[in-house]
Amino acid sequence: MPLDAHLVMEDGSVYSGESFGAHGTAYGEVIFNTAMTGYQEILTDPSYHGQIVVATYPLIGNYGIHAGDVESRRIQAAGYVVRQNATHPSHFGSAGDIHGYLAAQGVPGISEVDTRAVTRRLRSQGAMMGCITTEFAPQEALERLKRVPRYVDIDQVPLVSTKENYSWENGESTRFFTGTSGILIAVTDCGLKYNILRNLRRRGCAVTVAPATATAAEILALQPQGIVFSPGPGDPALLGYAIKTVEGLIGKAPVMGICLGHQLLARAFGASTYKLKFGHHGGNHPVQDLATGKVYITAQNHGFAVDAATLPQGLEVSHVNLNDGTVEGMRHKTLPVMAIQFHSEAAPGPLDNEYLFDRFLAMVKEGA
Repeated sequence: MPLDAHLVMEDGSVYSGESFGAHGTAYGEVIFNTAMTGYQEILTDPSYHGQIVVATYPLIGNYGIHAGDVESRRIQAAGYVVRQNATHPSHFGSAGDIHGYLAAQGVPGISEVDTRAVTRRLRSQGAMMGCITTEFAPQEALERLKRVPRYVDIDQVPLVSTKENYSWENGESTRFFTGTSGILIAVTDCGLKYNILRNLRRRGCAVTVAPATATAAEILALQPQGIVFSPGPGDPALLGYAIKTVEGLIGKAPVMGICLGHQLLARAFGASTYKLKFGHHGGNHPVQDLATGKVYITAQNHGFAVDAATLPQGLEVSHVNLNDGTVEGMRHKTLPVMAIQFHSEAAPGPLDNEYLFDRFLAMVKEGA
């Protein structure tokens, strides 16, 4: 029989349900994700490190677990909150169920929760710290939660970044490989998803991944034709070392920033970032490309945004979120620099925005 479990949030709200995955207690910032599929990609997305994810879609785990659906080396989310955990997945390629997947990696989940109610609270009150526990009564869990460091006060990036350089040559990355274009792209790993690397390899690029702590000199020593700053977790204001690296690379090679990378580029140019009330997490966010006027449905996962009013004269907004008007992309008027706040690599989410990798590589080839 499953153990009783509780989701306790810092405002004192409690949601009780059944434990699945690992037993124990996990702390993190509680956020909600609106994607209807892709739970394994969500759980392994490093941008969720230090966060407890609430799934708005009511049935999770119905198609099982698949080796090809991972976006990093392990589950990155601190915990998982679902309405219903599918205990008998149905898919010919499934290698297990989500309960076993979470349990094997020590990540607790809670099911039989009214995730609509949790989502409504987060929308009205904003993202907040919380915990999933099978060990403590709600009041004791709340007292312990008050003593836990806040998500926004921790530099999460070193906890998910690679420790050393590596080339992306193996496994799924070669599945759609179309030969080499002679272009070497250096990707700075602030918490990247494998699908960024897959997209670059499918376009014939050689790819080398560097740690988030790599200096500008260390990245330039790789002699890349282009540089990508990846997505990742946490507050960009805490990443002074990465911002310094960006500053040292601007003008040296074409640069693309994705999500956290977008925010780092903005701050390197002197712009400000700010915390969103409950963030953008899901696969259904409408974004307009101002260059073409077209609207794309995008995959997103971030809790911070760039303040458009602080962009310097050389930078201009290239994409806008049609839900709330926030900055979703920018480009430099004279330098080979582009950035997007959403995830052009999707995984999960619509593939509408892969064209942005082509736009970046066209910029790289133009500067070659």
